[in-house]
Amino acid sequence: MQWVETTGRTIEDAKEAALDQLGIDEHEAEFEILEEAKTGLFGRVRSDARVRARVVPKAPRPKQERRGRKPRKGRSDDEGAGGGGGDRSPNRSSEGASSSDDAPASKRRRNGRSRSGSSSGGRSAANQEGSDMSEDAVNVDQQADIISEFLDGLLDSLGIEGKVDRTKVDDDTIELKVTGNDDLGLLIGPKGQTLTAVHELSRTVLQRRATGRHDGRVRIDIGGYRQRRAEALARFVTAQAEIVQEEGVSRALEPMNAVDRKVVHDTVNDIEGVDTVSEGVDPRRRVVIVPADQAE
Repeated sequence: MQWVETTGRTIEDAKEAALDQLGIDEHEAEFEILEEAKTGLFGRVRSDARVRARVVPKAPRPKQERRGRKPRKGRSDDEGAGGGGGDRSPNRSSEGASSSDDAPASKRRRNGRSRSGSSSGGRSAANQEGSDMSEDAVNVDQQADIISEFLDGLLDSLGIEGKVDRTKVDDDTIELKVTGNDDLGLLIGPKGQTLTAVHELSRTVLQRRATGRHDGRVRIDIGGYRQRRAEALARFVTAQAEIVQEEGVSRALEPMNAVDRKVVHDTVNDIEGVDTVSEGVDPRRRVVIVPADQAE
């Protein structure tokens, strides 16, 4: 399995970037932390966190288990082929003998192919995506093309009038904005839960249609929901940071997804005297705003 290496302001951000490149969910990935983020004066980030990740390899069945089943299958085949016929020697029984002289050799060849399929066929199919990860990189524009097509098909299948606009945020990031009528609320859902599901589905589609290494990331916003939420969240976080400045006491925010946590980190990073730390694990992972001199 090929490893991909990514960086971010926090370990969580670096992991999120790696998941975007691999096009998988967190439970399907294996991570190694190469370097923690380093902070300087006033809690400013001096160097990013660095991780590497890959698709979790599928473990083969134990050899003993594979060997134990084949003789039983061979004996079952032999009994059916012999039809309860005459005596057999132990050697002929184990080789799958039949009434034809060349049957043992042909059956051995068939059984050989069966063993090969049982021991490696499943693994080769399961690991096909992992081996494909070593192919050419898929740039962010190609990824956006695939996800745009998926979003267009999703709108058509639901009978929703809308269009997908593309905005290049920077060299490594493209945002796809879905605009249309009020029916777009169906794709947003309560607290953006459906939008999050659409984003996860787009990752799956991207992984299946572009099996190379995914460079950069594609963000999805539907009906301007993410932009409005990010702006409201930034205002809320700014107010909480000011309280931490005045009182010198940390304030823990509610659990958030990785996208919202990044908004919190970026907002606090521009405010003097405060910093952020993350605690907990998904889906209950949250950000704590702390005085800069208390940051780890």
